[in-house]
Amino acid sequence: MTESTIYYTHTDEAPMLATASLLPIVRAYAKQAGVSIDTADISLAGRILAVFDLGRDWLTELGELATRPEANIVKLPNISASIPQLKAAIAELQGDGYAVPDYPDEVVTDEDRAVRAKYDRVKGSAVNPVLREGNSDRRAPLSVKNYAKAHPHRNKPFTAGSKTEVATMGEHDFKTNERSVTLAADDVLRVELVTDAGETIVLKDRLPVLAGEIVDATKLEAAYLDAFLRNALATAKARDVLFSVHLKATMMKVSDPIIFGHVVRAYFAEVFERYGDQLAAAGLSANDGLGSILAGLDQLPDGPEIRAAFDAALADGPRLSYVNSDRGITNLHVPSDVIVDASMPALVRNGGKLWGVDGGEDDTLAVIPDSSYAGVYQTVIDDVKEHGPLDPATIGTVPNVGLMAQAAEEYGSHDKTFEIPTAGTVRVVDSAGRALIEHEVEPGDIWRATQTKDVPVRDWVRLAVSRARATGDPAIFWLDESRAHDASIIAKVRQYLPEHDTSGLEIQILSPELATAYSLERLRRGLNTISVTGNVLRDYNTDLFPILEVGTSAKMLSIVPLLNGGGLFETGAGGSAPKHVQQFVAEDYLRWDSLGEFFALAPSFEQYAETTGNARAKVLADTIDRATGTFLEQDKSPGRALGTIDNRGSHFYLAMYWAQELAAQTEDAQLAAAFAPVAAALAEREAAIIAELLAVQGHPVELDGYYSPDPARVSAAMRPSATLNAIIDAL
Repeated sequence: MTESTIYYTHTDEAPMLATASLLPIVRAYAKQAGVSIDTADISLAGRILAVFDLGRDWLTELGELATRPEANIVKLPNISASIPQLKAAIAELQGDGYAVPDYPDEVVTDEDRAVRAKYDRVKGSAVNPVLREGNSDRRAPLSVKNYAKAHPHRNKPFTAGSKTEVATMGEHDFKTNERSVTLAADDVLRVELVTDAGETIVLKDRLPVLAGEIVDATKLEAAYLDAFLRNALATAKARDVLFSVHLKATMMKVSDPIIFGHVVRAYFAEVFERYGDQLAAAGLSANDGLGSILAGLDQLPDGPEIRAAFDAALADGPRLSYVNSDRGITNLHVPSDVIVDASMPALVRNGGKLWGVDGGEDDTLAVIPDSSYAGVYQTVIDDVKEHGPLDPATIGTVPNVGLMAQAAEEYGSHDKTFEIPTAGTVRVVDSAGRALIEHEVEPGDIWRATQTKDVPVRDWVRLAVSRARATGDPAIFWLDESRAHDASIIAKVRQYLPEHDTSGLEIQILSPELATAYSLERLRRGLNTISVTGNVLRDYNTDLFPILEVGTSAKMLSIVPLLNGGGLFETGAGGSAPKHVQQFVAEDYLRWDSLGEFFALAPSFEQYAETTGNARAKVLADTIDRATGTFLEQDKSPGRALGTIDNRGSHFYLAMYWAQELAAQTEDAQLAAAFAPVAAALAEREAAIIAELLAVQGHPVELDGYYSPDPARVSAAMRPSATLNAIIDAL
């Protein structure tokens, strides 16, 4: 990998499609300034091929680059694969002729174990822990806030007497069972299960830790989870509200699919009691969701009978919320369809209502089993019920400083999370044989450990203070002193705050519930409050507040100053990407908004200028920033229906406004001269270009694949204007 290159990630779904349209424009403009841009494939399909040595391992290379001061990575949203998504991608690659093995549901042989280990490197949130070698500074740019105030979306009010609320365990869960230690010296730990029969099973051997590192461990007790779910189902039925579950089966790729499976089995308890053995024998797992089970019933002799039993349970049980009622996709179909950080803000924005089998809206019992952060959403619901919906035209903003460097707090997503096979005691043991943490466990309990290194925490505190100083806004650490992990973090925050000048700054430590209430009260008064959070809450807050403030989390500026210098520039959330692809394939219309990429490119070009001494890169940064402002003022984001400009049309307008800014700037005469004819040509041929872009709408598109579509087909579909292509390609 070369030092003077911006690496632009090739990912999946809607962001991948959008890249096929936007990147040729960006590359053509950057070329005129002597800026090199290369692509790096971190898509799900690309990662699968890489682990089986069938493709370049871009993720590992980018991870190594992220530790160097010259790193400059523009990172688009990628699929954090659930098991059903992983299996679908495998099948597609096999259909394309790649010799990748099936995903082994059961590990029996050493070969199964080796294959599973490789796929474990791919599934879930496999990308972010590798690339995020820095903490997160994420906020809505002023231009986005101003646009939202001038063109506010609607946050619906909760109806009088709304029965929507959050249901959570509150005991016997990850939060309440958590234990935490801070290591005094470097060490190598071991995680072992000492069974009641006296056998010692090593769950994780040789776990290196550094001095000052926080190690946590906790468990979610399966028996109590099942009892909680039975009660929640009965409550939803008695109150006649929709039942919905909200998890994080992508980031928490080990723990939350298991929890999801418990929910599926609880809802269809009688079906699994009668047919569970047959389903298991056929490899149909509740953890993969109802959709995978129904799709596999045709291979069973009793398939029609079992399908009828599922249908009867749906008819008789509490009413389920639906992800897509038109296609019959329930909240329990696919674990990755109900990601809590996207689904809960959407619920609040929609007045506390989700959608039922007939597409109608209704109140819901929102089930978030672990209580660690469930209170955040209940606090928001209570606030909106009492004070009414937030008005985007008047409210302030809640930016985020997030602790995520070096895989900080990667809860339930890695090789330190286990479904316990037998009763006993799980111990975290140091090199001297001392047990640092112990938990008594039962079969089926979910046990997990996580690490948080000292250096990222220290940098996180520095970043929080610097943002408070730069903005004058309060910085609130969302930490609960009654929770073991948070108590360890609080000790470090108090240790490192005195290293900085905090005079005149408001810096507080509040529990997540109190921090939510405090931020909402200020938000309603038009005031800004910096949320300083750990990694999971970073994920949640950077969807929750942007969705309520500006209507989407895709329009955020997300800068990750890397610990060793360099930068990772993230471009927004990808939760709605599958729906955009579905619409594009059906109608040749892509609603995906690339605004996050426009924002990310400006600081990326700025860093390129600083790192390489290329002053023209700074001109690119300044001009794309001004062009994006014009883009927002002129309201050129993708429309919502056929007949309006879609993602491709928005890229044309960005190209035109950017060319105009480059032609008008006075810092570099050669760039101005190079772009004057481009700006003129784009303006003169605007009507023709838009006509060509609109002409293709309304017809199906064949991409020859979802996870690994044909690049030529994608390019042709995303660059349908011959007039625009001729102008750009001539640069």
